[in-house]
Amino acid sequence: MKKNYLFVILALLCWPCIFSAHATDFYVSKSGNDKNPGTREAPVATLEAARDLIRKQKSIEAHPKEGFTVWVSAGEYYQSGSFTLNANDSGLPHAPVTYRAVPGDRVFITGGVSIPQSAVKRLDPGSIKAILTPDAKKNVYFVDLKSLGITDFGTHKQYGHALPVNPAPVELFFNSRPLTLARYPNKGFIPIEEVVDPGSNPRMGDHSNRGATIKYTDKRHEVWAGNDDVWFQGTFYNGYADDKIHVESIDPRTREIKFSTPHMYSVRGGKEYTHYVALNILDELDMPGEWYADRKSGILYFWPPEQIDVNTRLEISLLEDPVVSLEGVSHVILRDFTIQNGRGIGIYMERGVNNLVAGCTVRNFGTTGILLGQGARQTVPYITHDFYEGVPISRRVGNYAAHIYKYTTWDRMAGKNHKVLSCNIYNTGAGGIVLSGGSKRKLVPGNNVVENCKIHDYNRRNKFRWGGVIVDGCGNKVRHNEIYNADFQAIFSVGPEHIFEYNDIHHVTLHSDDVSVWYTGRDPSDRGLIVRYNYFHECGNAKRMNMGVYCDDSSGGITVFGNVFYNMHTAHGVLYSNTGWDLTMKNNIIIHPHSYTAVLSPHYYTWYKGRAPIMFGKGKLFEQRLLKDVNIRKPPYSERYPKLVNYMDVIVEGEEWEGMHSRRNVLSTNVIVGGNKDLIQIRGGKYGVFENINNYHTNGDPGFENFQQQNFMLKEDSKVYKKLPDFEKIPFDRMGLYEDEFRKNLISE
Repeated sequence: MKKNYLFVILALLCWPCIFSAHATDFYVSKSGNDKNPGTREAPVATLEAARDLIRKQKSIEAHPKEGFTVWVSAGEYYQSGSFTLNANDSGLPHAPVTYRAVPGDRVFITGGVSIPQSAVKRLDPGSIKAILTPDAKKNVYFVDLKSLGITDFGTHKQYGHALPVNPAPVELFFNSRPLTLARYPNKGFIPIEEVVDPGSNPRMGDHSNRGATIKYTDKRHEVWAGNDDVWFQGTFYNGYADDKIHVESIDPRTREIKFSTPHMYSVRGGKEYTHYVALNILDELDMPGEWYADRKSGILYFWPPEQIDVNTRLEISLLEDPVVSLEGVSHVILRDFTIQNGRGIGIYMERGVNNLVAGCTVRNFGTTGILLGQGARQTVPYITHDFYEGVPISRRVGNYAAHIYKYTTWDRMAGKNHKVLSCNIYNTGAGGIVLSGGSKRKLVPGNNVVENCKIHDYNRRNKFRWGGVIVDGCGNKVRHNEIYNADFQAIFSVGPEHIFEYNDIHHVTLHSDDVSVWYTGRDPSDRGLIVRYNYFHECGNAKRMNMGVYCDDSSGGITVFGNVFYNMHTAHGVLYSNTGWDLTMKNNIIIHPHSYTAVLSPHYYTWYKGRAPIMFGKGKLFEQRLLKDVNIRKPPYSERYPKLVNYMDVIVEGEEWEGMHSRRNVLSTNVIVGGNKDLIQIRGGKYGVFENINNYHTNGDPGFENFQQQNFMLKEDSKVYKKLPDFEKIPFDRMGLYEDEFRKNLISE
């Protein structure tokens, strides 16, 4: 009997161990300990410990039919390295491994640390040499980061058009909002007026690495002379080509500014969009919401955007690796977390199948919010475009843009059947989500999806090309998202057979030139793109060259169907094409367009006669893309896209090929309210083709449910159905976000 009592006592003492050995649920808590068994009563303290408990259990017994769930309790979980899941951490198709916040709890997985309020001090103006305003002297605070053991402040690097995307240096967040690096001017830009030396022109093959020299007229520049870490960010030649360039010197005697390195196109002035702001200058910390870090002393200065109280949260970013990395893992669900405050990527996904990221807030990152697939490391040591070389890399964005431009069939190893669902992504440095998957070469779809996500303020650092969603590969979907608040693109598309549907896109391309809301370009094999049932509104800048849907440089095989366009301030048309083939714009509603509905510029015919840049010379770019990267004359392209087979056929040897002639472009069965009654403009060239078939133009209400309140559903008795009997009902009420179990749990911004 004594032995039996002893057995019972031992069994009770070991109950947590027995439970853990057969558990499908594990628990993580800020009050836990990684030596615990991970039960509700004895949770672990880190995500890694919970992951390892699942690995251990899977090594002992079969994967349970109900899968595993890791429940994470409220709190902030700092990641000094990526939380990484690999093939060992996979679930099964009907038994996933789920990591989720406890319902009702706010769980923060962070790449940064909080600064204790005890470390925040009032500034002694006599302690710094900076020329601060009287208000700044009274309102600026400082933190000695080195005294907190923080010594890695990162470094400022050049970034911009066709350049690598670099992890950010340290950034400061006040109550979860990024503060502005001290800049001049506080609003607007400094125009470039006189250029002494434009510097070298890497775009045209000049790799001498000579920085430009310009004159300044604003005497404020003289305050910055002698400061060795001043940076100018702006558009220095073209209004789409952003850059951040280091200032080598400022000479008050000659009023000359010398840059350390060149801009991609060299530097010019005199355009409305050639301008810059000056960054990273302590003397310019002169308004609420600005900050500056002195990397030598380790002192961080800031002017709070609002009064500091006991609830104020002050955080800085530290981690350059992704905060979460899913690499080779399958059948995993991440849900209901706030992932934040990293210098690099928020969530990185590579390989694997059927992973779901749902109900997560991804914010405050130095580069991209969510990256599906590899980035690229540039291997040539100079700024370049056509002479780029590089290799794929994991966990970094790098020069993804240049790599996929050169290697158009690059399989970025993004996996398939992944979904990013009902997430909020904002305050990122280089785009919201980069989506990939599938094979462009074989025309095999990736079936990866971004759905029901709110994506905004995604250009804090890199601008051109870094849209709310960037998609490549083959056969992926972007649907039911809201994308807004950006000076540059909302969507940038590379690769064939993607679908963009039911999105609400507004207030983008607000301050850029030769930029569009939706873009694809320079590869005629990127066909089968569908842009349907989207609401585009309040986009563009009437003073700039802006477009709505931009089918650039010989894009073709694109269908724009059933969309609603409202107040598009796009001077180059709602749809714009350069020498496109097989463009169909049908059954759309266009309300108050700034200019034409469709604009076609068949410019290749003239460009080929000696004015072409390097990449167009003698058609070599398209020879590479259409006959080598893929072969449009052989399966699968010849079977899927027989109309493309003759694209590279020669008309005049060395002078002209078939692709230089626009073909089979149609504007049909659209409703246009206001705007130019001439719906189509052909801009030069004798080979422009865009048919105008059975469109209805009116200056009045064609029968909307409520024109004044911008409800653009057509009433059942709308005159549109009489004027255009074949017009199909547009599901305006389904465009944009929808409520589901994941969006309900998202924290308010």
